[in-house]
Amino acid sequence: MWKFVESKPFELFIMLFIILNMLQMAADYEGAPQSMLDFLRITNYIFTVVFCAEALLKMIVYRWTYFQTAWNKFDFFVVCASLFDLSLEFVDTEDMKDLPIGNVAKVLRVLRVSRVLRLAQSSKEIQALLQTINMSVSSLMNVFGLLLLILFMFAVLGVFFFNELRSGEVIDPKYKNFKNFGSAYLLLFAISTGEDWNKLMYDCVDTMPDCTKGETCGVGMAPVYYISFIFVISHVMLNLFILVII
Repeated sequence: MWKFVESKPFELFIMLFIILNMLQMAADYEGAPQSMLDFLRITNYIFTVVFCAEALLKMIVYRWTYFQTAWNKFDFFVVCASLFDLSLEFVDTEDMKDLPIGNVAKVLRVLRVSRVLRLAQSSKEIQALLQTINMSVSSLMNVFGLLLLILFMFAVLGVFFFNELRSGEVIDPKYKNFKNFGSAYLLLFAISTGEDWNKLMYDCVDTMPDCTKGETCGVGMAPVYYISFIFVISHVMLNLFILVII
């Protein structure tokens, strides 16, 4: 059993099934016929059995040392998630309709996609990249903390300058606005990716008589606020992340 588990053909067989499992998960589509759904369900059973058998074989061979390897822990977690996902198919949804069973099932299915990371085991180049990122995590968390502080500062300023704005091309009274700190923080987090920040700037810079006071009128210094925000977030902080990894 040791020779079988450690053999190259066994490893290639598992890698092949991982790739096939990813293709099977990607084959689902809107309005799929019942025959397609049945095919996906049956193949899902097959893949789950194969990966469970692999984990069981390795636990028999390696025994307690199986859980000393990070990849084995990760694989065992994904296998358990897959088994739990399958068990939800046999749960009576009417009796548990008040529980978020559907959302739990979706999350568990998404977790199975992470199994593709095991392909990194066979590539020294990918392993080197993962090791580099792992060594940089502590420094990256410090940079991320600084990023959140900058967002905090600009969110407070945004509430101070633009809290009266209620409508515009981007601003709306429900989600995208500066009426409180939480809304401002989420809106700035969204535009930090470059999403419509220039349109939001134009919403906040409208002046009389082209706007309604207390509803669509902004302040004249809005361009300074947004350009400085995008410069600091998108250029300085992004390059700082890259610098830490390098």
